[in-house]
Amino acid sequence: MENNNREVLLSVKDLEVTFGSKRKPFKAVKGVSFDIYKGETFGLVGESGSGKTTIGRAIIRINPTSAGEVIFKGEKINGKISRELDKRVTQQIQMIFQDPMASLNERAKVDYIVSEGLMNVQKDLSKEEREAKVSKALSEVGLLPEFASRFPHEFSGGQRQRIGIARSLIMEPEFIIADEPISALDVSIRAQVLNLLSALQKERGLTYLFIAHDLSVMRFITDRIAVIHKGVIVELAETEKLFAHPLHPYTRALLSAIPMPDPISEKQKKLETYDPSMHDYSVDKPVWTEIEEGHFIMGNEKELAEYRERLKD
Repeated sequence: MENNNREVLLSVKDLEVTFGSKRKPFKAVKGVSFDIYKGETFGLVGESGSGKTTIGRAIIRINPTSAGEVIFKGEKINGKISRELDKRVTQQIQMIFQDPMASLNERAKVDYIVSEGLMNVQKDLSKEEREAKVSKALSEVGLLPEFASRFPHEFSGGQRQRIGIARSLIMEPEFIIADEPISALDVSIRAQVLNLLSALQKERGLTYLFIAHDLSVMRFITDRIAVIHKGVIVELAETEKLFAHPLHPYTRALLSAIPMPDPISEKQKKLETYDPSMHDYSVDKPVWTEIEEGHFIMGNEKELAEYRERLKD
């Protein structure tokens, strides 16, 4: 798409995900395309129900795709794939889920939870080797190795999310999909988990797809952001560029809703509301366009002319 000297780790092309029956289909994701570069944190932001989690789940093969391609390290990984490739994808792509309580098996001890994926991929590991790997994974996320013999309900939300991260790390993945990994946590714990994810990325050269609805968190952790509205990506740019020059009305509305720490500025700020009916796409259809280097937007000819004018100001 751009910046050809960087290695593309994952490429999504014209992705569609459809739910429901053939008679009553519902398209949750419509023609989504983006590239994620090796070593970066790519953000996917949008309000609840916009399709961001659906995209993450389609990449990791939880949700089947109805059209388009997901290409990981040059190989198509959606649809029917060989068992060998499926095993490789399971090991190299991992997901951290939103709710640390619901995503951990309450009846299993931490040792089993963390090593379950490993047992499926490396069947020949001895008990000692497996336990050593579990201890290492737990200590990497700041938990004591002796926690391995406890159950999830004995931990706080932040600790449970760390167990979830350890479960992903033990597989030694290259790419991690973090689906709202901090939204269920207390504010004081959020920064710890974000800092942990950043530190692990530097140590291991990880690539993240970070899914969230909170733009202030996104600004802290992502390199580039794609904004999604009702299953369609409407804008994509480097994080600071998006904050400095938001062009699409939906992006502008999301940014205007970020709370400000200064009470006077908070009172004076103007909230923008997004009304999808402001777009007249009856004749002049919208297209996905690179409006300036690395900055993509969805708009028709008339809107693109307005966005270009705004960039000149």
